[in-house]
Amino acid sequence: MTHRRIARSRRGFTLIEVLLVMAILGVIAGMVVPRLLGRQTHANADASRLAIKGLEQAMKLYALDHHGEFPSTAQGIGSLLQAPNGDSANWRGPYLDAPPQDAWGRPLTYSYPGRRNARGYDIGSSGPDGIQGTSDDIFNESVTVTP
Repeated sequence: MTHRRIARSRRGFTLIEVLLVMAILGVIAGMVVPRLLGRQTHANADASRLAIKGLEQAMKLYALDHHGEFPSTAQGIGSLLQAPNGDSANWRGPYLDAPPQDAWGRPLTYSYPGRRNARGYDIGSSGPDGIQGTSDDIFNESVTVTP
């Protein structure tokens, strides 16, 4: 009979054992999670740079069809998806399948002539914080348009 009592009392884990396992898991998570978050931020920035490069390629195709001219800021990225009014003769698009977005799901910005590239165009992402004009913004590299 005492053998049955001992067997019955050892069916589950003690509170100390459960707390010890939870503490070990907490320490492991504390070491791993910050490293993963840092890598995710860098991966999103790299993906946004690739989206910008893709938009640059579409802009170059557009310019080839339009005698070296890029869309104005007013025409914007939409002119790569649909022919601008009165300009359907040279338009051979669509040059993009969908409006380009950064890795955080926000649309890329475009301006021509650019502020950062006065003799070219600017393509950018507002970065992880989603606020334009902060230090984490991501832009295309220097672009010079030759007349």
